Amino acid sequence: MFVCIHKFRFSLLIFFFVFSNSIFSQNFPVGYPIFEENFRRNQLIDSSFHDLSFNFKTFPFIIDSLINIKNKNPNYIKINLVPILLTSDYNSKRPYIGRDYSMIPNRGSQFFLSGGINVKYLFFNLVFQPEFVYASNLSYFGFQEGFTNNVIRDRFHFWNFNDFPEKFGEGIYSNYNLGQSSFTFQYGSFELGFANRNIWWGPGQWNSLIFSNNAPGFPHFTFNTIKPAKTFLGYFESQILLGRLESSGFNASQSKYLNFNYFNSVPKDWRFLNGMTMSFQPKWISGLFIGFSRTFQQYNDNRGNSFLDLFPIFESFTKTKLFQNGNSVDYDAKAQDQQVSVFGRYLFKRARAEIYFEFARRDHSFNWREFFLNPEHARAYLLGFNKLVRLQSDNKFIQFRGEITHQQESVNRYIRYIGLGGFTSWHTHYQVRGFTNYGQALGVGIGTGSNVQTLEISLVDKFNKAGILLERLANHQDFFYRAFGQQNEHKPWVDLSLGFLFDHQWNNLLLSSKLQLINGLNYQWQLDPSSTPDFPRGQNLFSIHSQVSLIYLFKNKDKEKNKD
Repeated sequence: MFVCIHKFRFSLLIFFFVFSNSIFSQNFPVGYPIFEENFRRNQLIDSSFHDLSFNFKTFPFIIDSLINIKNKNPNYIKINLVPILLTSDYNSKRPYIGRDYSMIPNRGSQFFLSGGINVKYLFFNLVFQPEFVYASNLSYFGFQEGFTNNVIRDRFHFWNFNDFPEKFGEGIYSNYNLGQSSFTFQYGSFELGFANRNIWWGPGQWNSLIFSNNAPGFPHFTFNTIKPAKTFLGYFESQILLGRLESSGFNASQSKYLNFNYFNSVPKDWRFLNGMTMSFQPKWISGLFIGFSRTFQQYNDNRGNSFLDLFPIFESFTKTKLFQNGNSVDYDAKAQDQQVSVFGRYLFKRARAEIYFEFARRDHSFNWREFFLNPEHARAYLLGFNKLVRLQSDNKFIQFRGEITHQQESVNRYIRYIGLGGFTSWHTHYQVRGFTNYGQALGVGIGTGSNVQTLEISLVDKFNKAGILLERLANHQDFFYRAFGQQNEHKPWVDLSLGFLFDHQWNNLLLSSKLQLINGLNYQWQLDPSSTPDFPRGQNLFSIHSQVSLIYLFKNKDKEKNKD
């Protein structure tokens, strides 16, 4: 049975809770159910956390500093239990969005369990938070053999430039790994050490163009801020990392025939990753947060030993300085894959609202002139908002929030790539086989070249929530227009879904739940038997996706062992 040894998320929120006059001190990974959304919502209500950008969600937020607790004797070992998280996930007929951390795209039932311990002594911080996953991993109706040879080749054009298998092996899938564990040295606003945690860069609420909690965490050395660093210009948050990414080891399709005839196996070599992000809040513009991220990855066998081979994030942003005599052969032989994003977030404090964006590219521009003339080349973007409307009760609000994530390539591909031969998509690359870890996208997890629009309307009261979720997912648009763009019978595969949300808190126990009813229009681009070019009719597939998470919080007894 394949074992992913990962999902190491960056211990993110250590938030405080006051229940019956008891204080809870906990470590929360990025994307943790209920808490991150609640903390972000609280920022719109209360200005106490005005310096947090939510563009950079990898810091363990120090509770003692929030509640102004001063330790009379700092020379002690502090031990806290990490909250227990149990998640049950179910997909009736085929996988759908919703996998997190070490969970996989799965039809059937899937169970996820996480918990552990946090030990801190002086400047040293140890988090041991392993994860266990058990999935039924049933077969389902995927991409079929019945298409023409050209359509099948177009589908494998993308599968051969990434590592996103339809199914993770045969039979039941189980995995035990280090999860969100880390060992770091913390001083002031900074942290240095080793982690296997998940990372989230960017302001998105459901998606991120670079790093999110969609894939298992990966081992990495990190130097980062653990809380906003105050300077005379404003607040900064940042991270530089060196990491290791692995392939899935699985074939792309569930069809042995298609894999044998069309699939190029993913190289077994691991990929070296170097990344950097920075977020800045200028002190003269309250509520504004801006920043950028940059990543490079390449197979380790192709990596040299110079400084720029270890830290390519410090390379020029344009190709003119990298090419000699206008020739890119030597540079392209390094087989690197780059991603760059810029992002921003603005809080309307009086209106209890926020807007945000992220814009990213996966290819160098030749020069700055070419970037400004053709900014849409190899780009992806997301836009989102969050708005609270207070009801008569001080704690109850109507929450409106939404997000658009767009990965589909722009129409300039028809001019740039003759015959679309070199055209790929976001999170794919012709030399490095995708920005992934163990077969899942490190950033956007909705599928190669897919677009999604999400809208939520909820009644919220602290950790309690009841609401509906409307979602439209246009699947694999880049493949569709490459394979079917010049005909009228096959239509895009679009999922329309209605979701019901319910979160509730009972003292130390919290529940987060979601039920989605999904109608897949033109599922897998299949045609109804009665379809004709004059009267096209696709086959639809109705399915159900549900996810229930239980979280148990331990009271902070601050077990201290004096070392004097």
